Amino acid sequence: MPLAERPFLRLTQLVVGLALFGFSLALMVRTSLGVNPWSVLYEGLHYHTPLSFGMISAVLGVLVLLLWIPLRQKPALGTVANIAVVGASSDLGLALVPEHLGLPVRIALVAVCIVLNGLSIAVYVGARLGPGPRDGLMTGLADVTGRSIRLVRTLLELTVLGIGWLLDGSVGIGTVLYALLVGPVTQYFLPRFSYRPDTAAPARPRASAATGTERHPRRLRLRPSPPDSGC
Repeated sequence: MPLAERPFLRLTQLVVGLALFGFSLALMVRTSLGVNPWSVLYEGLHYHTPLSFGMISAVLGVLVLLLWIPLRQKPALGTVANIAVVGASSDLGLALVPEHLGLPVRIALVAVCIVLNGLSIAVYVGARLGPGPRDGLMTGLADVTGRSIRLVRTLLELTVLGIGWLLDGSVGIGTVLYALLVGPVTQYFLPRFSYRPDTAAPARPRASAATGTERHPRRLRLRPSPPDSGC
């Protein structure tokens, strides 16, 4: 959707959603109970290639964007903002949330970060300014296949998790829960935060058979009476 339509509202929604997303990723790291499936894949590829973790993340991001082509997805402002804002908010989250938390707190954080992650995806994708690379793959596949966001996201996360695990990436209970639950959480919140333009057309005038008048939403207009026939 063009940026010119409600730009302040939608830009704010985009930035808030991306900031929450990055913060939720930091919470996941601090749980020490497993990272998200894509990080498992990055770690696994890092063990089997000479590329650094960050370089693998960048290369896979480009490859995922190439998968957008047959899905007729196009990068937009939100795609670029995803790269800039998520990294900064993740670093901020790691600085604010301490390490070596107790087990009960870490378990609670797993639940919090899964809900917060799904919510944040719904918020920034719902701004309709362009999704991030992985989220564009999700929405494109859902559109092409006609399947729900919940199912598509879950299958993507499980596929990535399986490949990462086969490549010796670290998998924890938090990783499995994330893969299974983030799709349904995103599906729940997305309709509630998806921006919809006001496209309601004004009501058309309707004639009243009883009175011979036309009903209009703003005024009542009488039809002109026929000329006097002299009878």
